[in-house]
Amino acid sequence: MTDTRALAAQALADVALRGASLRDAMERHAPKLADGRDRALLMALLSDGARWWLRFDPVLDRLLEKPLRQKEPVVHALLVLGLVQLEILEMPAYAAVAATVQATRALQRPRMAGLVNAVLRRWQRERETLLAELDAKPQTRHAHPLWLAKTLARDWPEQADTVMAADNIEPPLMLRVNHRRAERDALIERLRSDGYTAEAHSWLPDGIVLPHSTDVTRLPGFAHGDFAVQDGAAQIAADLADVQDGQRVLDACAAPGGKACHVLERAKVALTALEFDAKRTQRISQNLERLGLEANIVLGDAGEPSGWWDGKPFDRILIDAPCSATGVLRRRPDVRLHRRESDLPPLAAQQRRILAALWPLLAPGGRLVYITCSMLRAENDAVVGEWLKTQTDARVVEFTLPVGQPATVGWQVLPGDGDLDGMYYAVLEKA
Repeated sequence: MTDTRALAAQALADVALRGASLRDAMERHAPKLADGRDRALLMALLSDGARWWLRFDPVLDRLLEKPLRQKEPVVHALLVLGLVQLEILEMPAYAAVAATVQATRALQRPRMAGLVNAVLRRWQRERETLLAELDAKPQTRHAHPLWLAKTLARDWPEQADTVMAADNIEPPLMLRVNHRRAERDALIERLRSDGYTAEAHSWLPDGIVLPHSTDVTRLPGFAHGDFAVQDGAAQIAADLADVQDGQRVLDACAAPGGKACHVLERAKVALTALEFDAKRTQRISQNLERLGLEANIVLGDAGEPSGWWDGKPFDRILIDAPCSATGVLRRRPDVRLHRRESDLPPLAAQQRRILAALWPLLAPGGRLVYITCSMLRAENDAVVGEWLKTQTDARVVEFTLPVGQPATVGWQVLPGDGDLDGMYYAVLEKA
């Protein structure tokens, strides 16, 4: 019998201390658990462990005489999970402590069981003082890296605290109805008849909102391709692209294919889905097949069109630019553990390279939508604004959305705005 907490500690050590992705860690460890309830607990522990690592990891230096990160990384991760169970999941204290101590033995560290018990008991005794110390600093109050907390305070001074708080709230599950195969109202009724709470999104025409995550493969209509999973912020792209039947469309940096599929559901277009990573093109193919859609999938570098472009201009171009992913921390909490401030300049350089390379491929009168899932100005309006200074044939299309706020160029949806992920959009037309 596998101990779920022990397994979670091993996985969390991989994510927080060895750089593994949360998705890879879950996919590697979840099959070891036969019971669906145990897998759900593993996901909760692992997700919240990554989300709150930067809050509880530092306090262990106060609770331990000698750090464990290097010599016993799995036990260190287990202690973080013990605090997560007590403070985030709000499990009964006796059960959380006892189960965490038992996991120490399951990890074949029986000599450390007493230490784990002592640390968690000390936390309980000194809890109020320790929480006050953690809450005094934004990076430990909200479990964000210091560099990101400072950057948010500079870029969005009035919203920074609210944004970081939103990053730690469970997001709703958002679906996008595939109008090629289903109608939204009918799909909502089918979901409700199966016992799910489902509502039409208030202003996204294809959006359906469920309050909590679930196994989407078990939802009615999944196998038939009646819907896809896509946050509402990402669904905005198809609206801004304003595609029409008969157009040629390029979706650059297309994997996993959500925006490409949405465009194809909206209009009969000839769409090229461009992706640099060969492994990720498989996910595009899988999504297209399940949704009953067709596109030309091309492997290539968006910044080097000579290697893949056929010379025919596109009427619409979507650039879902590689970025820091700081706008989706609530769905990908491990990003806050892996992203570094030093990553930003090379990312911005890559974004500028792609934008400059793809603009010549746009037909006169065509529209380009620049997108990132970032909330940092260095990747967003700074990139587009700098590029615009060199372009005499580019016009900024002004627009507003029901949520978010205008950026210097374009529009920024911050995490939590309208309960959406963080995403930046700029719309450009060629004269």
